[in-house]
Amino acid sequence: MLNKTLVPQSVAREIQTMIQAGQLKAGEKIPSQREFSQKFGISRASLREALLTLETLGLLKTEAGRGTFVTAGSSSASDGGMSQSGHMAPWRYSDSYSVFDVFQTRILLEGEIARLSAGRLSQAQLEKMELATQTMEDCWARQDLLANVEADLDFHGTIVSACANTMLKALYQTVRDQVTETQRQPIPMTDPERMRQSIAEHRRIIAALRSNDAALAKSEMETHIRNTARCAGLQP
Repeated sequence: MLNKTLVPQSVAREIQTMIQAGQLKAGEKIPSQREFSQKFGISRASLREALLTLETLGLLKTEAGRGTFVTAGSSSASDGGMSQSGHMAPWRYSDSYSVFDVFQTRILLEGEIARLSAGRLSQAQLEKMELATQTMEDCWARQDLLANVEADLDFHGTIVSACANTMLKALYQTVRDQVTETQRQPIPMTDPERMRQSIAEHRRIIAALRSNDAALAKSEMETHIRNTARCAGLQP
């Protein structure tokens, strides 16, 4: 488990820092996987996972037969939201489920989980969700895309942890990798206004959960996921 998630995330963070610091410049080809894996002292499998994450976030782009390059417009955030690449990375789970299918499943699953979590979240969990939402906002402003998505995952995961139905929680865990990818996938298409809307949607979900309004929590969650899907050009 440690190697599956923490090592690739840690390396992805280091590479993101290199891009932001200008050590890896827009349009520049990154070092070979052999060279990079030796530099970071990790396996090629962990490095590939890190690179895939950064590609999904729009910081890298792989060109067949040429290699992997730093995308243009991924080095500054002077306007509070950098110029995104505007193109989503290939969907990495296309051999099993389409991105449309995953968004549609998220609406069904997370909407119901939000409904069943209303009235069950502790004050500490609600505060954790508020902090995650604030972290999302702060990290977007400085274009720490990895931390922005990690905070988003924390927000949604906290609601899942409060769900009364253990089978729904287990179902969520079985599709968590695909769900996580749909939280990264629209980032290259996300402009500052959409991020502001997404953060406002999070706060409306928190308000519904805080007031123990199960129907509203479900509705707000479904709306939030639909709007995220629209950002990715989908209408589930």
